[in-house]
Amino acid sequence: MGTRVSPLKKIGGRLRSGFDRGRRREELVLQLIGQLARVAEEMHRANVVQAQRVALEQMDRAIDDPTLAAALSTLPSLTVQKRRQMLFVNREYAVVLLAHRVGMLSWNETLGQLRVLCRNDLFREYWGRTVDHRRSYPESSLEGRVGQMVDAMLEELADEPEEWWVVGIQDPPSS
Repeated sequence: MGTRVSPLKKIGGRLRSGFDRGRRREELVLQLIGQLARVAEEMHRANVVQAQRVALEQMDRAIDDPTLAAALSTLPSLTVQKRRQMLFVNREYAVVLLAHRVGMLSWNETLGQLRVLCRNDLFREYWGRTVDHRRSYPESSLEGRVGQMVDAMLEELADEPEEWWVVGIQDPPSS
């Protein structure tokens, strides 16, 4: 004769089975949400890169064509040669920021790239001419934080030009 299972045990078993299926569904939904978040982040990075690519192409055209350079540059009283130099320096700075923004450069690597730029006379001139441009960035933005860091680096370099490889804030900025 077979063992008789009470109706309460049958109901309990079915409930447990339902809970297990529900828990598994919840785990799958959470995994899917995580994957979607990663895809959205990658799409955002791709869009940032594409926007920067367009801006760099415009700068390249402006560097090659003085009439376009005059339309793109906001710096007054520059010779054609100086305007091209300032646009190129701006381009180099923008590439460093983009590389950091998309994760190609760590904070310390970005710092190293900026240290090298800060040693360049044209970069220092560009930085001095564009101080008003940087005032429009919120201090908490990447551009604002990097701007403060470059300002500090340039001050330190003015005092200790032989110690260029150690200037600048060492800790990554808080986001």
